[in-house]
Amino acid sequence: MRERILPTHYFHVVFTVPHELNLVMLFNKKRGYDILFKASAQALKTILGDPTHLGAKPAFTSVLHTWTQKLRYHVHVHSIVSGGGLSPDGQSWVASRPDFLAPVKVLSRVFRGKFLDLLSRAHADKEKPLLLRGDVAHLADRDEFDRLKDRLYLKEWVVYAKKPLRGPLAACKYFARYTHRVGISNSRILSVADGRVRLLARHSAKGGTYLGMREQSLDAEEFIRRFLMHVLPRRYTRIRHYGLTAPGNIKTLIPLARTLIEEAAALAKPVDEEQRDTEPPPDPSVCPKCGGRMMVLRIFDPERRDPFDTS
Repeated sequence: MRERILPTHYFHVVFTVPHELNLVMLFNKKRGYDILFKASAQALKTILGDPTHLGAKPAFTSVLHTWTQKLRYHVHVHSIVSGGGLSPDGQSWVASRPDFLAPVKVLSRVFRGKFLDLLSRAHADKEKPLLLRGDVAHLADRDEFDRLKDRLYLKEWVVYAKKPLRGPLAACKYFARYTHRVGISNSRILSVADGRVRLLARHSAKGGTYLGMREQSLDAEEFIRRFLMHVLPRRYTRIRHYGLTAPGNIKTLIPLARTLIEEAAALAKPVDEEQRDTEPPPDPSVCPKCGGRMMVLRIFDPERRDPFDTS
């Protein structure tokens, strides 16, 4: 990822699947996760490729994440997205605002539409139908599935975007915490005894305020159940690259984008330097706000500590 990072600002975007679809995703992990990757990537490409928003082809990488601190099933992808992209003609770099990538509500609704369309197609596939059992067995009926889909269309899906606080390389390090880890690290397991597992988990208030790490105790079978929910399908690829960072573009579009960004930065610097050379330095005796000239009443000796002491 460090080799693919461009010399520009980046944003961290997260796409979350509604909990109403948890069991559908759990029974159809590979298919469900593929739909999540595809829908989130299509949403980013659609919105950022729209001239009313950015009108360019961005570079982004997505990582699948399925757990919370308490090992609950919470399916989402983290994406690190370049703050700009290559113009449609490939001749220039189109930069986004440093503090804004795209309207989150629009991104959320496009993601929702893409996801439900792909899920609906998977449901209609007669050769490889979705596996629906237990509490979601009724969704095998098309009418029942369509009713659920209609309810989900009326719901606002959770998508948020924020700029990495310490730059794109820090975002890479943030991603590294998810790429090759499992649902819980050994350091958070305090003890395993008497059929129970004691662990530490992050606690937050409803508003998202961090309340610190707290101890939690789970029955051993419940702990195993939660842990196994996050086991991926065999050889599943949970890190995927899109846009300029797609495998086919690494040796072509990434070097081109890097060159265009550096050229734009180089062109901007001489203009600033030229302006500094031609503009006269400001007169310190003139007020920069009102233009009034300073009246000199008295000049003090710099060697004296207290200029107002006339003794």
